[in-house]
Amino acid sequence: MAYPVFDLHCDTADRIGWATLDLDLRFTAGTDGYFPGDETHPQDFDLIEGNACAISLAKIGNTPWAQCFATFVPDEIPTAHAARFQAQIMAHMSGQAMLNHDRMVNVRNAADIRPALKDGKVACIHTIENATFFAEDPALIEVLKSLGVLMSSLSWNAQGPLASGHDTHAGLTAAGIEALTQMEHAGMVLDVSHLNDECFDEVVTHATRPFVASHSNSRAVCGVKRNLTDDQFRTIRDMGGIVGLNYCSEFLSNDATDKTAADVTFDQLAAHIEHWLDLGGEDAIALGGDWDGATVPAFLSDASKMPEFQNMLSKHFGKTVMQKLCSDNALAFFERY
Repeated sequence: MAYPVFDLHCDTADRIGWATLDLDLRFTAGTDGYFPGDETHPQDFDLIEGNACAISLAKIGNTPWAQCFATFVPDEIPTAHAARFQAQIMAHMSGQAMLNHDRMVNVRNAADIRPALKDGKVACIHTIENATFFAEDPALIEVLKSLGVLMSSLSWNAQGPLASGHDTHAGLTAAGIEALTQMEHAGMVLDVSHLNDECFDEVVTHATRPFVASHSNSRAVCGVKRNLTDDQFRTIRDMGGIVGLNYCSEFLSNDATDKTAADVTFDQLAAHIEHWLDLGGEDAIALGGDWDGATVPAFLSDASKMPEFQNMLSKHFGKTVMQKLCSDNALAFFERY
């Protein structure tokens, strides 16, 4: 049996739940399938048990697995409709976990995760990517935390009502600072992946609790703005947070393109881990694969590749680092948070 996995981010919930969205939400988002073409064979993208996505129960197999299933709210969805979008995607994912209760557990708090892994099950952890609707109704933070949303980000790539991503240089808004305060009060972890550098600095100014970059790599190794600078990584480390390794090929290698994404090598991925270890980050690294949200290397095409990936990590870094990266650090973080 493979070593347990705790992955901080994927877009699988959106992909399998897209067809269940209200028609007006799909129209506003501009697509009938999460990825163009999914709508032509929707039967392949609706169930978590078996599907054509990167993550399914069939692909996970016997590996004990804790997965943060993010509801990703696209920037195209107006703030007034974002809460409805989030509710529908989360409801479908939660329903899938209940339908597969012999294999899956709907996590309500961090204490549910370790027992699920011990039993060899899949822990379904609900998170949000781009919770713009917190700007209109901050009370939803407490409500969603009570329903099991353990982590959320404030933006995606564009300028938003709370914060802004790397398409802009705008900082946190007053509503964003209020949302951060309310998230810390409720015990909902802040995810800073996608924040631009200005917003990151302002989060550091206002945050009183550790936070997470759920799916961001090293900018020193691959220079895209979505990756973290060394100072940002050290800040997360020093505050007691964690950083999830993103499998997106264009965040792993400066040379990756759409045509060459599958050809990115293990050594190119390992360079990010090596750099973080050189920065003293052994206890701050985790997995944040971004499966079903990014184009990834062939050796990590889906969840079925994880046992062999763990073998590669063990041979390159040793068993201790592999175990910390694959689940120990993330599990420890959520339990102490």
